[in-house]
Amino acid sequence: MDFTKHHQPFSNVSQNDIGILLIHGFTSTTSSMMYLAEQFSKEGYNVELPRLSGHGTHWQDLDNVVFEDWINDLEEALDILKKRSSKIFLCGLSLGGALAVRLTQKQNFFKGIILINHACVFTNPKFWFVPILKHIIPSVPAVANDIKDPNSKEIAYTKTSLKGLFQLLRLIKTIKKDLFKITCPILIFKSKEDHVIPIKSATYTMKMINSKQKELIWLENSYHVATLDFDKDVIMKKSIEFVRQLSK
Repeated sequence: MDFTKHHQPFSNVSQNDIGILLIHGFTSTTSSMMYLAEQFSKEGYNVELPRLSGHGTHWQDLDNVVFEDWINDLEEALDILKKRSSKIFLCGLSLGGALAVRLTQKQNFFKGIILINHACVFTNPKFWFVPILKHIIPSVPAVANDIKDPNSKEIAYTKTSLKGLFQLLRLIKTIKKDLFKITCPILIFKSKEDHVIPIKSATYTMKMINSKQKELIWLENSYHVATLDFDKDVIMKKSIEFVRQLSK
């Protein structure tokens, strides 16, 4: 598949001093976050939605990245957003949520963070073997397209690089030990039925962070890629309320 038209970075420039940095998920494309990007733009916010390294090309390209490359991608987009925004929010899906957490642990100046089915805890024992299997097996079947809405489709890789997955696990290990550093307001969305990330990712994060303002909203009618699913408008409505409240 030619990912060119589905994996374009998105940017919106406004006179507002509010900025939103959006982050897509593992093996996915920017198209998975485009609905949110467009809605935030209609609200008059500055928006940056960058492409993460190793994504939107060929699945083998994830063999050649480390999670620090993704952090660098986001810090570059953040530098652009800072030039026109004094109040910045992060919003990430899955891997994107884990990266939002890591950015906040490194630079705790954000007005708030929004996590959507974020990666923080994996409970399936199969993940224990990834550090070994990545030297033996190049890929496993795709994790993409976990969507309840039959009329929606995620544009993503059809295979999952085990070396890329290992980098996601490295990132998770890093953020888990420093969750206590999260003190800014946080809004977490979690699908009650998610076939990729377990519910414990949300409940564990809520327990371990030190944010005085924190809320967990359960999504009743979406699977993992909730930004493309039946609850996307619920996510959008609550996210805009969150941003408005904290921007007064």
